[in-house]
Amino acid sequence: MPAAKTRTQSPRKATKVTPKSKRKQAARSDSESSEGSETEYNSDALDDDEPEPKKTNKRKRGAEREKKTRSPKKKQKKNADEDYDEEEVELEDGQEIVGVVVQAPKTGLVPKGCVSQNTFDFLSQLKDPKCNDREWFKLHDPVFRQAEKEWQGFIEVFTDLLVEADDQIPPLPPKDVVHRIYRDVRFSNDKTPYKTNFSASFSRSGRKGIFAFYHVMIKPGNQSIIAAGSWCPGKNELATIRSNILRSPTRLRQIISNPVFVGHFGEPKPGERRNIFGREDELKVAPKGIAKDHADIDLLKCRSFCVARTFTDAEVLSSDFKNTLVEMVGVLRPLVHCLNDMMTIPPDEDEDEDEE
Repeated sequence: MPAAKTRTQSPRKATKVTPKSKRKQAARSDSESSEGSETEYNSDALDDDEPEPKKTNKRKRGAEREKKTRSPKKKQKKNADEDYDEEEVELEDGQEIVGVVVQAPKTGLVPKGCVSQNTFDFLSQLKDPKCNDREWFKLHDPVFRQAEKEWQGFIEVFTDLLVEADDQIPPLPPKDVVHRIYRDVRFSNDKTPYKTNFSASFSRSGRKGIFAFYHVMIKPGNQSIIAAGSWCPGKNELATIRSNILRSPTRLRQIISNPVFVGHFGEPKPGERRNIFGREDELKVAPKGIAKDHADIDLLKCRSFCVARTFTDAEVLSSDFKNTLVEMVGVLRPLVHCLNDMMTIPPDEDEDEDEE
């Protein structure tokens, strides 16, 4: 009886083990033959826990491949850009290249006291609305700084000559006479941020104050000028000038009628833009309290008393331009001195001095 039991049990175990081993061998052979393919495996032949680590490993290898392939592309893109040095393209996170700073010219430089073509080229570019822009101006800051320094050097040399030609002008540094290139756009419909010229004004108090002035401006396109006189004087100063005209206009009329003065600025006749007449702010009717048929009504209608003489670009670029300006100062000086006296000396005080 025991032997029979043993014989009957052993075959049962053999029948149970044999099919499982065959299935495992078949699964192994299938997995080896289909390695690297995307075929799904039978869950009866493989352990469900084995594919998970393989998938995670595949992701990691894929991520590493992406990192390796992406970084060289960035380097190739930067190296392909020939406009920048390697140091310029080494940007930190959040940075980007927005433009190239234009360096100041190294050729065409002129001695102190002269104006160069480089300066005219820069001012000419500002006439273009695309260039008269803060972003463009910032990228051309080295060019502007060089032109500005040149202009200040010219004014410094000219000031030394001016104070010799007119003893009423103090020897002030360029910062007290040169005007800024930035426009005041607060109350203007024209929001263009920069002027298209360089300029400076000279008076007893520099570029500011109530006194008559000499005004020098360089502007490409044959629009450079030297002007002199009083432009839109204040209410009190204008009233004092008119009072002196009513008292005695002889000195002013002699100056504006001088043949040399007339040769530069035209006949002293109202109705057209010449001499001190024909300004936009000139009154259409007689001032309040003045008869319209007054003998000096032409002078009394004026609100500005100034003249201007233009220069060509060739004259400005000449090394002798500063001396040409000094020659004009000799013609303009009598007008400047006369207006200073008419603005600052009340008529009553002047009469008292004449009586003494």
